[in-house]
Amino acid sequence: MRITPLPEAGRRPRRVAVGTFDGVHRGHREVIAGSDTVLTFEPHPVRVVSPDAAPKLLTRPDRKAELIAGLGVEELVVIPFDREFAGRGAQDFVDRILVDALQATRVSVGENFRFGHKAQGDADMLRADPRFETRVQPLIEVGDEIVSSSHIRGLVMGGHVEEATPLLADHFQVRGEVAHGDKRGRELGYPTANLVPDPRYVTPGHGVYACRAGVIGPDAEAWWTAAVNVGIRPQFNTGRGELIEAYLLDFEGDLYGQELRIEFHRRLRGERRFASVDALLEQMARDVEDARRLLRFPAA
Repeated sequence: MRITPLPEAGRRPRRVAVGTFDGVHRGHREVIAGSDTVLTFEPHPVRVVSPDAAPKLLTRPDRKAELIAGLGVEELVVIPFDREFAGRGAQDFVDRILVDALQATRVSVGENFRFGHKAQGDADMLRADPRFETRVQPLIEVGDEIVSSSHIRGLVMGGHVEEATPLLADHFQVRGEVAHGDKRGRELGYPTANLVPDPRYVTPGHGVYACRAGVIGPDAEAWWTAAVNVGIRPQFNTGRGELIEAYLLDFEGDLYGQELRIEFHRRLRGERRFASVDALLEQMARDVEDARRLLRFPAA
């Protein structure tokens, strides 16, 4: 899949899906279905229009691109969203972006999609334009729940990663460069790879999770079962703030400075302070065995 800034998009007929697509959840996938091009915005428009109301996002741009590429899309066109662009009218967006720049023959959007200055454009405006076919995807439900980025954010931040999975049609994932911690896990016999959460993106609620951890190597990506703690480590009062600490089962090696991906499969328990370090170690051993029982990567 090609990733193209809007100014560099060549002129050719396109079937275009338009949206922010945070999370690339099941509803987004229905909007994208049958499109050869996805048009999205970076950063998220709310960060520009109303920064104080901007949500934490489910996906970084690279993860969003990866998920969209997996849907068979040929081209991802990215609009640099700034205040100048936010001030453009809805008709200007249709004329200059969809028709002139992208030569859209079909435009696909979700039923709640809004665009243009003060969100004046909507699906009805697109339907009324004879220059292209308009496909409007209704909101979908999974298990009696409307699939939306905001609902999924709430589930993940509440620790309900297992409930978020069918809505995302994938496991929620965080990724980042492995950072140095206080090495307490190594002292306890459970060395961890630590990620510092990015405040712009959603982090699962504090607790311990059964996960799959992917180590990005120079030639390939290897996956391991991991027991992962998200939180502030109340047993030790380190004052270091929130960390994502991943203990990769049966892994040997140095991960500092490497990129790590963590897929959250199931929450095992909440984070809490124990009566003693020995009690904590006993629980950590149970957590590791629970993760091993639930997930096996690499496969035996």
